[in-house]
Amino acid sequence: MSLAGRRIVLVISGGIAAYKSLDLVRRLRERGALIRPVLTRGGARFVTPLSLSALAGARVHDDLFATTDDSGMAHIQLTRESDLVLVAPASADLLAKMTHGIADDLASALLLASDKPIIVAPAMNVRMWHHPATQANLAVLQARGVRRVGPAAGTLADGEVGEGRLAEIADIVAAVESFFAAPGALAGKHVIVTSGPTREPIDPVRYISNRSSGKQGHAIAGALSLLGARVTLVSGPVALADPAGVDVVHVETAQEMLDACLGALPAEIAVCAAAVADWRVVHPAAAKLKKKAGATPPQLDLAQNPDILATLAAPGNRRPGLVVGFAAETERLIERARAKLAAKGCDLIVANDVNAATGTFGAESNTVHLVTAKGVESWPPLAKSVVAERLARRLAAIVNGE
Repeated sequence: MSLAGRRIVLVISGGIAAYKSLDLVRRLRERGALIRPVLTRGGARFVTPLSLSALAGARVHDDLFATTDDSGMAHIQLTRESDLVLVAPASADLLAKMTHGIADDLASALLLASDKPIIVAPAMNVRMWHHPATQANLAVLQARGVRRVGPAAGTLADGEVGEGRLAEIADIVAAVESFFAAPGALAGKHVIVTSGPTREPIDPVRYISNRSSGKQGHAIAGALSLLGARVTLVSGPVALADPAGVDVVHVETAQEMLDACLGALPAEIAVCAAAVADWRVVHPAAAKLKKKAGATPPQLDLAQNPDILATLAAPGNRRPGLVVGFAAETERLIERARAKLAAKGCDLIVANDVNAATGTFGAESNTVHLVTAKGVESWPPLAKSVVAERLARRLAAIVNGE
């Protein structure tokens, strides 16, 4: 996709991943983007203003109190003259400043003053990434509409292994391209997305559930909304902010989720990304079940939950034109995904391995396989946000007959 004439302010914060920003500048310029680099003091420890300026073909900005040629303040003028602000890499420090409105250098002041869309590509040590402060900051930023790509998992510069690597440059470029893609690709279309787990009560305190975080389903809902769709997100209990621009229905049980989906019809697309509990307790206890010394454990009378995917995919005039299911398996992934595709009557299955060794549940990355009647398309490991953007574009192409 061409980015010809797109004006991008690229903020480079401190961290070893800053050296990759030079390749990012090159890749964006190859597509015709106009880059205006902003370098933090930490970023300048890893890349020089001279090399950055040479690759960007533009002056590097690093001084909060510098004035522009027309005597305007640089942090105001830069954002006024941009279409997008891209922060890559985004350090834990800069994310914290963005969250709390700190503006003590050019980059943080620019981000606070900007009224333009912002994409961040975090990069940091795995422990910093998983720290509750960082995760809380991200939740606030995403609730404000800041988009994120990455981080990826792998071996980090300090030798530790885990999430925290800067997303691949190709994935960051893809996120930028997705942002500038025609926003009307799904204009006028209604999409239903299910996300997260369900909770089936045993008593007022306990319930049956699973480990789904809802990160992938919520990311898909946000990506579809950015393509112009009217999105109804039916979400089980998750610790995530509602995606910006999406209508959200919060539910607890599988039956509530099904009722919400049926109530949201008609729709052109249904994406069933939720991890719905297979079973429910027929008669939940009205009071907390108490254990007694020597007593046998209570026996739970279970019944099968309604099949939301099969119900939405069933033939009829209320069936969405495109029904997508998810298959989360711990073994024989493709075999079971193909069987699910046939059994449920849906059009596409997004299969992913959730074996404990993969760390998929709750993680920021995912490895998926698109399974249709025509075959299997395997994607490389990607940030869940990138998976969402790619899937959204694919679904838009399908419903538009491309």
